[in-house]
Amino acid sequence: MGEPMDDSTAPAASPAAAPATQARNPLHGLTLEAIVTALVDHYGWEGLGDRVPLRCFTVDPSIGSSLKFLRKTPWARDKVESLYLFMLRDIRRGGA
Repeated sequence: MGEPMDDSTAPAASPAAAPATQARNPLHGLTLEAIVTALVDHYGWEGLGDRVPLRCFTVDPSIGSSLKFLRKTPWARDKVESLYLFMLRDIRRGGA
């Protein structure tokens, strides 16, 4: 009953497994602020509001108010992240 546990019987953790799962995720390591800022730089507030019609983008928009709303609203954040991924694809293709 008082025997010490042998660490060799514990399953080995694979530290390389976690980074490999995120290797092809273009959102990995990006903050929401960086995403919103890139979208505003690319489309402007009006263009962003046209593409994702949210009040935080159309009525007195700011990075701070947008982040506050997006952090509390998962469905809106998903739309913004999807637009960011679309923007990246469009840039790679030589679009706008």
